Amino acid sequence: MNILRMPKVIEKIGLSKSSIYERLDSKSIRHDPSFPKPVQLGGGKNSPIGFIDGEIEEWLEKQILKRDASL
Repeated sequence: MNILRMPKVIEKIGLSKSSIYERLDSKSIRHDPSFPKPVQLGGGKNSPIGFIDGEIEEWLEKQILKRDASL
């Protein structure tokens, strides 16, 4: 299992950091409940986060399927 830090997630999915956080924020109009949840990588309040690579891949595949279904 690989954990991706934010810069790699940004590179992989092509969204900005703020766009990713909007998808995670349940109060945002851009909230996406299917977007992978981050993993805390430390014990503190402001500890770094990462994302499981396989979950990011799955999310991307679902986006492609949605695109193809709407064609």
